[in-house]
Amino acid sequence: MTTVDNGVNVQALLDAREALKGAPEAAQFTWKATAKWENGVHSTATIKNFFGLGAEQSHKQETVFTADHPEVFAAEDHGITPIEYLLVGLASCLTAGVASVAQNRGIQLRSVESTVEGNHDIRGILGADSDVRNGFNDVKVTFNIDADASKEEIEALVAQSQKRSAVYDALTNPTSVTVEVA
Repeated sequence: MTTVDNGVNVQALLDAREALKGAPEAAQFTWKATAKWENGVHSTATIKNFFGLGAEQSHKQETVFTADHPEVFAAEDHGITPIEYLLVGLASCLTAGVASVAQNRGIQLRSVESTVEGNHDIRGILGADSDVRNGFNDVKVTFNIDADASKEEIEALVAQSQKRSAVYDALTNPTSVTVEVA
């Protein structure tokens, strides 16, 4: 029997799932990002700390993300646009999910690539047409997966990843967002 290794410690995930069934308060996480305006529409966002398992936690290192608009928007293009970060989040979450589900199901992956495209009518954010929404009109995710599995098994991996994806859920279901000034 061949050992499947997609680099995911499924046993640790299953153990955590069991432990948290009996301690739902420990499963309450708060993820945090802090953005700082630089100039124009350029900002930097920093992620370091989060709350989970009943206490403040930290990533191994602070991560800084640069956001800006492209030159075609009369900006400096120091980084990707904030709405593109949504695509990054969705692609990353679904792709990681495929690896986790494949490991759990004993399917060896050779490669996984997801391409996420968001169609966006920018007249909304520019205030050119009040009938046009500010966000994406639609988003399409396309997977290209090479694995020791049938097409049906690969489709089932993607379906389960989608079912468990926090980012997919946040984008496809209403999420309460509160904005306030301190």
